[in-house]
Amino acid sequence: KIYGKTGGGKKRYYLHSAEEAEEHNTRLGTNLEPGQFTPWEEIPNGTDVLFYEGLHGGVVGDGYDVASYADLLVGVVPITNLEWIQKIHRDNAERGYSAETIVDTILRRMPDYINHICPQFSKTDINFQRIPTIDTSNPFICRNIPTPDESFVIIHFRKGAREKWGIDFQYLLGMINDSFMSSPTSIVVNGGKMGFAMELILTPIIHRLIEEKKSS
Repeated sequence: KIYGKTGGGKKRYYLHSAEEAEEHNTRLGTNLEPGQFTPWEEIPNGTDVLFYEGLHGGVVGDGYDVASYADLLVGVVPITNLEWIQKIHRDNAERGYSAETIVDTILRRMPDYINHICPQFSKTDINFQRIPTIDTSNPFICRNIPTPDESFVIIHFRKGAREKWGIDFQYLLGMINDSFMSSPTSIVVNGGKMGFAMELILTPIIHRLIEEKKSS
C-alpha cells in the first residue's frame, strides 16, 4: 500500500533454507536460522517495481485485501498431488523431516490451504499450473518429482486479462513449439517451455508497468 503511494516502504525476507540464512546473515551481520524473518529494511529510492513472491500475494479476508494493491497478480501452482510430492521431497531433503511428519503437516494445514490459498488463484490475472504426464495417483509413495519434460503447463488468463494486457494468443502459439489452446482463455505448453512462456508473456507487461509509472 505504501509502495503504491510513495515508492517507498519496508521489506524483509523469510529464510527458507540454510543457504538463504547464510546469505542474509553475511549481508546483515546476523545469526538467523531457517524459518525466521530478517529484520525490516527500508526499500531503496528510485526502484521501478515491487516484486512479491510468496503465499499471500492475492489474499483477501476480513479486514485485509492484499490483492487490491497489486497491479499484476501471477499464480504459479502445480496440481495438488504434484504439490504434495514436491513438499515431501523438499522437506525431507532440506529439513530432514520424516514422511509421516510431512503428511501430518499437510493435514494440519489443509483448512488454511482450502480457505486462504486456493481462493487467491481465482483473483490472479494469469495462472501457470503444472500438470504431470506420468502417474502421480498416490503422491505419498512417489520416489521422484516429475521433471518439466514429464509435464504440461496450463497458462490461464482471467476474464478480461487478455484484453487488459494485450495478450496475443496467435503470437504465443507461433513462438512456443507444440503449444495449443485448450479453451478461449488457456494455452497449454510443454513443461520445459514454462520459463520461455513466462518471459514472452510477462516481459512486455512489466515494461508497460514501468512506462506507465514514469508517465504518471
